[in-house]
Amino acid sequence: MNKNLKQKTKYINPYLGGVLLGLVLIAANFISGRGLGASGAAKSAVVATVETMAPTHTENAAFYSEYNESHPNGPLKSWLVFQMLGLIVGAFLSGIIFRRLTFKVEHSPKITSKRRIILAIIGGVLFGFGSQLGRGCTSGSALSGMAVLSYGGFLSMAFIFGTAFALAYFFRKNWI
Repeated sequence: MNKNLKQKTKYINPYLGGVLLGLVLIAANFISGRGLGASGAAKSAVVATVETMAPTHTENAAFYSEYNESHPNGPLKSWLVFQMLGLIVGAFLSGIIFRRLTFKVEHSPKITSKRRIILAIIGGVLFGFGSQLGRGCTSGSALSGMAVLSYGGFLSMAFIFGTAFALAYFFRKNWI
Protein backbone atom coordinates (compact mmCIF):
# COMPACT_ATOMS: atom_id res chain seq x y z
CA MET A 1 0.00 0.00 0.00
CA ASN A 2 1.17 3.52 -0.74
CA LYS A 3 2.89 5.20 2.21
CA ASN A 4 0.91 8.42 1.65
CA LEU A 5 -2.41 6.56 1.99
CA LYS A 6 -1.43 5.18 5.41
CA GLN A 7 -0.45 8.59 6.75
CA LYS A 8 -3.43 10.37 8.29
CA THR A 9 -3.81 14.01 7.30
CA LYS A 10 -4.25 16.31 10.27
CA TYR A 11 -6.72 19.14 10.10
CA ILE A 12 -7.87 21.69 12.63
CA ASN A 13 -10.50 20.58 15.11
CA PRO A 14 -13.84 21.45 13.45
CA TYR A 15 -15.22 23.05 16.62
CA LEU A 16 -12.13 25.24 16.99
CA GLY A 17 -12.32 26.03 13.26
CA GLY A 18 -15.96 27.09 13.66
CA VAL A 19 -15.10 29.37 16.59
CA LEU A 20 -12.21 30.89 14.63
CA LEU A 21 -14.47 31.44 11.61
CA GLY A 22 -16.97 33.17 13.87
CA LEU A 23 -14.22 35.41 15.28
CA VAL A 24 -13.09 36.30 11.76
CA LEU A 25 -16.69 37.14 10.87
CA ILE A 26 -17.03 39.38 13.96
CA ALA A 27 -13.70 41.05 13.17
CA ALA A 28 -14.77 41.66 9.55
CA ASN A 29 -18.00 43.30 10.71
CA PHE A 30 -16.19 45.36 13.34
CA ILE A 31 -13.29 46.50 11.13
CA SER A 32 -14.99 47.00 7.77
CA GLY A 33 -18.64 47.22 8.75
CA ARG A 34 -19.36 44.31 6.41
CA GLY A 35 -19.49 40.56 6.65
CA LEU A 36 -17.64 37.98 4.61
CA GLY A 37 -18.47 37.00 1.05
CA ALA A 38 -16.83 35.51 -2.00
CA SER A 39 -19.18 35.75 -4.96
CA GLY A 40 -18.75 39.52 -5.21
CA ALA A 41 -15.03 39.03 -5.88
CA ALA A 42 -15.80 36.63 -8.70
CA LYS A 43 -18.27 39.14 -10.15
CA SER A 44 -15.61 41.88 -9.94
CA ALA A 45 -13.12 39.66 -11.80
CA VAL A 46 -15.69 38.88 -14.50
CA VAL A 47 -16.56 42.57 -14.92
CA ALA A 48 -12.86 43.52 -15.15
CA THR A 49 -12.26 40.76 -17.72
CA VAL A 50 -15.23 41.78 -19.88
CA GLU A 51 -14.19 45.46 -19.67
CA THR A 52 -10.72 44.49 -20.91
CA MET A 53 -11.85 42.11 -23.63
CA ALA A 54 -14.97 43.93 -24.89
CA PRO A 55 -14.96 47.58 -23.77
CA THR A 56 -17.66 48.58 -26.27
CA HIS A 57 -20.00 45.95 -24.85
CA THR A 58 -19.53 47.21 -21.29
CA GLU A 59 -20.24 50.78 -22.35
CA ASN A 60 -23.59 49.76 -23.87
CA ALA A 61 -24.81 47.23 -21.29
CA ALA A 62 -26.88 48.47 -18.36
CA PHE A 63 -25.49 45.85 -15.98
CA TYR A 64 -21.90 47.12 -16.35
CA SER A 65 -22.96 50.76 -16.09
CA GLU A 66 -24.80 50.09 -12.83
CA TYR A 67 -21.92 48.00 -11.51
CA ASN A 68 -19.35 50.67 -12.33
CA GLU A 69 -21.47 53.38 -10.68
CA SER A 70 -21.42 51.39 -7.44
CA HIS A 71 -17.66 50.75 -7.80
CA PRO A 72 -16.19 54.13 -8.81
CA ASN A 73 -12.58 53.01 -8.18
CA GLY A 74 -12.90 50.08 -10.58
CA PRO A 75 -14.04 46.49 -10.16
CA LEU A 76 -10.73 45.15 -8.87
CA LYS A 77 -10.47 47.73 -6.07
CA SER A 78 -13.39 46.16 -4.21
CA TRP A 79 -12.66 45.00 -0.68
CA LEU A 80 -14.03 41.57 -1.64
CA VAL A 81 -11.25 41.13 -4.21
CA PHE A 82 -8.64 41.76 -1.52
CA GLN A 83 -10.46 39.41 0.84
CA MET A 84 -10.36 36.63 -1.76
CA LEU A 85 -6.69 37.28 -2.53
CA GLY A 86 -5.98 36.98 1.21
CA LEU A 87 -7.98 33.76 1.33
CA ILE A 88 -6.03 32.26 -1.57
CA VAL A 89 -2.65 33.32 -0.16
CA GLY A 90 -3.65 32.10 3.33
CA ALA A 91 -4.78 28.72 2.02
CA PHE A 92 -1.58 28.35 0.01
CA LEU A 93 0.57 29.22 3.05
CA SER A 94 -1.44 26.84 5.24
CA GLY A 95 -0.83 24.06 2.71
CA ILE A 96 2.90 24.76 2.75
CA ILE A 97 3.18 25.08 6.55
CA PHE A 98 1.20 21.92 7.30
CA ARG A 99 2.68 19.99 4.34
CA ARG A 100 -0.65 19.42 2.59
CA LEU A 101 0.14 21.31 -0.60
CA THR A 102 -0.05 18.83 -3.43
CA PHE A 103 -1.22 19.07 -6.99
CA LYS A 104 -3.51 16.08 -7.39
CA VAL A 105 -7.17 15.39 -7.90
CA GLU A 106 -8.72 13.62 -4.94
CA HIS A 107 -11.69 11.42 -5.76
CA SER A 108 -13.38 8.15 -5.04
CA PRO A 109 -11.80 5.06 -6.61
CA LYS A 110 -15.15 4.56 -8.36
CA ILE A 111 -14.70 7.57 -10.65
CA THR A 112 -11.90 9.04 -12.77
CA SER A 113 -10.03 12.29 -12.24
CA LYS A 114 -11.58 13.63 -15.43
CA ARG A 115 -15.12 12.96 -14.16
CA ARG A 116 -14.28 14.55 -10.79
CA ILE A 117 -12.98 17.70 -12.50
CA ILE A 118 -16.01 17.92 -14.82
CA LEU A 119 -18.43 17.52 -11.89
CA ALA A 120 -16.51 20.10 -9.86
CA ILE A 121 -16.71 22.61 -12.71
CA ILE A 122 -20.44 21.97 -13.22
CA GLY A 123 -21.02 22.32 -9.48
CA GLY A 124 -19.00 25.53 -9.34
CA VAL A 125 -20.89 27.07 -12.26
CA LEU A 126 -24.26 26.11 -10.74
CA PHE A 127 -23.23 27.45 -7.34
CA GLY A 128 -21.98 30.69 -8.92
CA PHE A 129 -25.25 31.10 -10.82
CA GLY A 130 -27.23 30.36 -7.66
CA SER A 131 -25.20 32.86 -5.66
CA GLN A 132 -26.11 35.56 -8.16
CA LEU A 133 -29.80 34.62 -8.01
CA GLY A 134 -29.65 34.60 -4.21
CA ARG A 135 -27.66 37.85 -4.10
CA GLY A 136 -24.71 36.26 -2.34
CA CYS A 137 -22.80 33.07 -1.68
CA THR A 138 -22.88 30.87 1.40
CA SER A 139 -20.51 33.17 3.24
CA GLY A 140 -22.28 36.37 2.35
CA SER A 141 -25.91 35.30 2.51
CA ALA A 142 -25.87 32.63 5.17
CA LEU A 143 -22.94 33.19 7.54
CA SER A 144 -22.86 36.98 7.46
CA GLY A 145 -26.66 37.11 7.40
CA MET A 146 -26.95 34.81 10.41
CA ALA A 147 -24.24 36.79 12.25
CA VAL A 148 -26.47 39.86 12.19
CA LEU A 149 -29.55 37.74 13.01
CA SER A 150 -31.11 38.28 9.59
CA TYR A 151 -34.14 36.14 8.81
CA GLY A 152 -32.86 35.87 5.24
CA GLY A 153 -29.52 34.54 6.50
CA PHE A 154 -31.18 31.75 8.44
CA LEU A 155 -33.46 30.99 5.49
CA SER A 156 -30.47 30.88 3.10
CA MET A 157 -28.59 28.48 5.37
CA ALA A 158 -31.64 26.23 5.71
CA PHE A 159 -32.08 26.05 1.93
CA ILE A 160 -28.35 25.52 1.28
CA PHE A 161 -28.14 22.59 3.68
CA GLY A 162 -31.62 21.33 2.83
CA THR A 163 -30.83 21.19 -0.87
CA ALA A 164 -27.48 19.53 -0.21
CA PHE A 165 -29.16 16.92 2.00
CA ALA A 166 -31.89 16.27 -0.58
CA LEU A 167 -29.40 15.83 -3.45
CA ALA A 168 -26.67 13.97 -1.54
CA TYR A 169 -28.21 10.55 -2.18
CA PHE A 170 -28.05 11.04 -5.95
CA PHE A 171 -24.46 12.30 -6.03
CA ARG A 172 -22.76 10.33 -3.25
CA LYS A 173 -21.54 7.56 -5.55
CA ASN A 174 -19.13 10.10 -7.04
CA TRP A 175 -17.36 10.60 -3.71
CA ILE A 176 -17.91 7.51 -1.57
